[in-house]
Amino acid sequence: MAKHGRQILMESLLAHGVDHIFGNPGTTESPLLDSLPDYPAMRYVTVLQESIAMGAASFYAQATGKPTAVNLHVAPGLGNAVGMMYSALKANSPVLVTAGQQDTRMLLREPVLSHDLAAIARPVTKWSAQVERTDDLAPTLRRALKVACDPPMGPVFLALPIDVMAGESDIGPVTAGPLHRASPPAADGVQAIAGILREAKQPAILVGDDVARGGAVEALARLATAAGAGVWHEGLRHHASFPSDHPNARGPLGLDVAATRKSFAGCDVVLLLGGPFFEEVWYAPGSPFPDGAQVLQMETSSTRLAYNYPLDAGVVGDLASGIAALADALEADEAAMARGAVRNEALAARGAEEKSAYEGRLKRAWDRTPISMSRVMAELAAGAPADVAVVDESITAILDLGQAFSFRGFGDYFSGRGGGIGQGLAGALGVKAALPGRPVLAISGDGSAMYSIQALWTAAHCELDIVFVILANREYRVLKHNLDTYRQRFDALSNQGYPHMGLGSPDLGFVEMAAGMGVPGRRVTEGDQVADAVREAFAAGGPRLIEIAIEGKR
Repeated sequence: MAKHGRQILMESLLAHGVDHIFGNPGTTESPLLDSLPDYPAMRYVTVLQESIAMGAASFYAQATGKPTAVNLHVAPGLGNAVGMMYSALKANSPVLVTAGQQDTRMLLREPVLSHDLAAIARPVTKWSAQVERTDDLAPTLRRALKVACDPPMGPVFLALPIDVMAGESDIGPVTAGPLHRASPPAADGVQAIAGILREAKQPAILVGDDVARGGAVEALARLATAAGAGVWHEGLRHHASFPSDHPNARGPLGLDVAATRKSFAGCDVVLLLGGPFFEEVWYAPGSPFPDGAQVLQMETSSTRLAYNYPLDAGVVGDLASGIAALADALEADEAAMARGAVRNEALAARGAEEKSAYEGRLKRAWDRTPISMSRVMAELAAGAPADVAVVDESITAILDLGQAFSFRGFGDYFSGRGGGIGQGLAGALGVKAALPGRPVLAISGDGSAMYSIQALWTAAHCELDIVFVILANREYRVLKHNLDTYRQRFDALSNQGYPHMGLGSPDLGFVEMAAGMGVPGRRVTEGDQVADAVREAFAAGGPRLIEIAIEGKR
């Protein structure tokens, strides 16, 4: 029985397990919108700007581990979303991005809002195409969703002309079938890595987002303990792939190879697990690894093995079983375990020293006015529920956040990849839609929040229980830090101050903006008000906003 293209689209999405579409409606999307009442299993989340839809969908895919869909509006709408598509690509989010296209019968005449949509999307997706015939719709959807979910995962794009969606075809929805992508790593590869780890004098582990996504956090904790290895994560990450309060947790690396090499100083073996490694901000010469260090890697895709740096051993396969196999191999070696135990004691002592130093800094900053970032993070952690999921875009407060909160693994922490700002408020929509049973705390700087402030309307419209915290220092603080770094690195010392990096005059009123979009808000200026404000916001239910006046760059 022939079906319309719009029916094929909806039924194909549902067949692939897609149950959410994040979108901003437009005329060429009329076939999809008109079909929604016939498919109650599909939830359409309305947003007020296309970049919000893309950011929310990316974080939803991250929080669920399954593909989701975004529907954008022709060329301008797609253009609005490209920045967030780039972030989704860097985050490896399996998102099917669609945009309505004008009727193919008049594209030659370049009608209003038309363009080569597939060309616009191609640089920021794994695969990009336009469906030209209704008969091609189901096979193209199958391929697109298959490519999106192939490791390393990422967004794909399809342009959907309105006449293709309105047309009919006998070729119905079809999936790629059950694909068993998570094969155990080759035994000889695992043993090669295990053999080098056994003999290491000071091993280090660098962990990427795929460890959390692959359910390998518990196995990694075993491996780190067995190896006596410190565990680092990249400066930009999407997930917590290692418990932050584990004695072997070492925190984030810097954002250039020199800083990374300094962090790994003294290490003779570095094991890379589940990430693209490395996202740099500043150029520095040399290697991120100490001279003579052996470099090992385990990934879900051969694309990432030895991509930027040569290896002494590398293996592809499922991370959970592969890391568990490494832990088994080391735990079976009594001598290796004894050496690891000695290193674990040293790591625990070093961690205790760093914790004590942090507490000292926190104490010294406790009574500063405006409120210090370190105190704000401590108060937020004190006021938040124990099972809170944090969506983080605090940027310059990220080190204090990492000290204040305890992140155990997948689902506790979400942040953006790629460096683009504005992901936090939009991403919180997707995280809450994916984790309806967990309290969600979205933390954003004021500059970042203004990139996606329309997300507050969707939170109110969909009655999402999210507490949005805006850290208001009235400046692009990270840019001030980066300008200092630029001047130092390029010998461009200046007395010009920080041009165009202030957000005052006029001040941004986030409580007022939130009220205009249906979200109750509260402004906090005293440190002893923060924890109570957070508790009250979570107890009230629904979306709530707290604007906190914090210190600027000193």
